Amino acid sequence: MNREKKYQKLVLSLLFDVIGYVSYLIPGIGELSDIVWAPASAYIMTKMYKGNKGKIAGVIAFIEEAMPGLDMVPTFTLMWLYAYVFSSSKEVKKTIEV
Repeated sequence: MNREKKYQKLVLSLLFDVIGYVSYLIPGIGELSDIVWAPASAYIMTKMYKGNKGKIAGVIAFIEEAMPGLDMVPTFTLMWLYAYVFSSSKEVKKTIEV
């Protein structure tokens, strides 16, 4: 994946995490927005990250948005870090060892 697309995903991840925080801004109505945002965030996560990683992240995103009080977890940004920082360093080590 080229570098530009990688950082586009980071910007989208930050944006989607901010959207998840909206429920804290509007008392009462905010939790109602989670009913819509929880499945939407799960769907977006599975489209942004393919394969089993995306499916697992989608389930985690759904649970995080659906459960009251867990909205503060930046799920999209954490997934981006996992996909492009932590996983890529493991892949580099594997290619060096071979």
